[in-house]
Amino acid sequence: MTKWMASILILPVMLTAKDFKGAELRTKLAYTYGRFEVNYQSSRGAGQTSTFFTYHELGSGGLHEWNELDIEILGRYENDVQFNSITPDQVNHVCHQWVASDPSAGFHTYAIEWTPEYVAWFIDNIEVRRQTGEHIATLTRDQKIMMNIWPPAYSDWVGDLDLRMLPFRAYYDWVSYASYTPGSGNVGTGDNFTHQWRDDFDTWDTNRWAKATHTWNGNNCDFIHENCVFQDGKMILCLTDNSHIGLTDNRPPFIRWARFLADTVTVSFSEKVTAASAENPANFRITGITIETIQLQPDQRTVKLKVSGMNPGGSYNLAVLGIKDASPESNTLLGQSIAIQMPPQWVYPLRINVGGAAWNDWLGDQDWDYNTDYGHAGGGNGSFPGQPIDGTVNDLIYQTEQWGIVGYHVRLPVGCYTIRLLFAENYFNASGMRIFDINLENHYLARNLDIYAAAGSHTAHEVVAENVMISDGVLDIHFGAVTENCFLNGITIEQVAAGSQSSRIIPRSPQLLQNFPNPFNAATRIRYALPETARIILSVHDLQGALVAELVNGRYDAGRYEVQWNAAVPSGVYLYRIQIVGNQITGVTTRKMMVLK
Repeated sequence: MTKWMASILILPVMLTAKDFKGAELRTKLAYTYGRFEVNYQSSRGAGQTSTFFTYHELGSGGLHEWNELDIEILGRYENDVQFNSITPDQVNHVCHQWVASDPSAGFHTYAIEWTPEYVAWFIDNIEVRRQTGEHIATLTRDQKIMMNIWPPAYSDWVGDLDLRMLPFRAYYDWVSYASYTPGSGNVGTGDNFTHQWRDDFDTWDTNRWAKATHTWNGNNCDFIHENCVFQDGKMILCLTDNSHIGLTDNRPPFIRWARFLADTVTVSFSEKVTAASAENPANFRITGITIETIQLQPDQRTVKLKVSGMNPGGSYNLAVLGIKDASPESNTLLGQSIAIQMPPQWVYPLRINVGGAAWNDWLGDQDWDYNTDYGHAGGGNGSFPGQPIDGTVNDLIYQTEQWGIVGYHVRLPVGCYTIRLLFAENYFNASGMRIFDINLENHYLARNLDIYAAAGSHTAHEVVAENVMISDGVLDIHFGAVTENCFLNGITIEQVAAGSQSSRIIPRSPQLLQNFPNPFNAATRIRYALPETARIILSVHDLQGALVAELVNGRYDAGRYEVQWNAAVPSGVYLYRIQIVGNQITGVTTRKMMVLK
């Protein structure tokens, strides 16, 4: 269970005067099993979430009755959707799904299929996550369909709310429901669901939907009717302060940050702005610098200024005025000056002690936001002080971690890099207990990664991405839990010589690379790569073919992997062999390595 969720108790309480007002719309009827679908554009900005979910209203059994299925889009992320099934006694089964486009930048269709055998989540008609564990059998109670927008009191989950960003809005185009009719349906997986109704939100159907007026501990807003608005064929959920409720917007836009990279200053505004004002050269000034072109980006919040004469080691301020937001009120930024953030000057290899403090030449961890050059997003610090770690001399790095991590970001100059992600499983003592995916720069680096299965307990393990091209100035890593929390202990980043060619993170053919170091004394790393999901056995043998060690035995998704072998064997030549059995690939590859004691 995610640690932050262990402290949340979501029970309705009497309406109180909280600092913010949100909204919730819910069906009057409850449903058992089915396909629940929505088309919506989430709200953008840290500190709040806009949702689509099903929920069983608790009766006399209290928490023992808990049944809930969630899609929660946290406004702090631009590449993530959170799914969750919550079972009796409020046990959470959370997973974060990487997505290629910002959910707040446009409308997407999301669906939940709930059956006695599984719960599956879909994005734009593609199944992206499925749960089939024992907890599915406890999801049996009828549930209402709900949507809400609210500011949780848990900044480690949703980030910190910036009051200047208010109001937040999420736009819902339609919702549909199909009942579960295995073998006789017309929609959904296997046509096992039968369409029952769809609401296009042209009006508020008071026979189907009710607006909520409640709150709970951990929710920093009250739900009010006025913040659930039906307009222009959309249902709009608003998060506001106490004074400017509904669709009222009296706040002018402001600059959140401005950053220089190569020949461009990128400017981020707090909300959508008009092209006429954002692309007017008279509205921008950088003293001593020529602004050659100005272009508003498709998100309508970001402006790129192509400049000449700017020194990456210099100090500059950007002055802006006359920018209008895209709201009907047309609020105007009268004037703002902000320091332009310059690219960081790193010394390579760059080393980060994720979840821990600075140590030797390792940087200490920090939260990621637009003012920092690196940091984690989501989760909390974990520590295992004094725990010996096998396979490394940097035990201290592996004794701290960021658990529940969703993302890690590092600002890097445009170029090519080798990225090493460092792990040691210090909590679980069996395989299958913690499994997660890693997406790096919009490609999966690992799927269904199980650190214990790969390395055992308290043992250093690296997942390596070679020849990673950074073109936008930021290394983006996303972690998606399959079972339990994701975690990360450390990161090292090395520059690759100019002229090196980038390679796909998921290869086109199976690979077994030469171990490193070789020859070696006590430990070596063996890397392999899979182009598709396959069952593999990675083993070590002596020259007579006798088995010395079995390092990996299991089914793994496409990606690059690395395992460390701690060689408690005499000096000599040994063979390491990978056996692969997949849909399109089957074979055995063997290499030699030498142990020198």
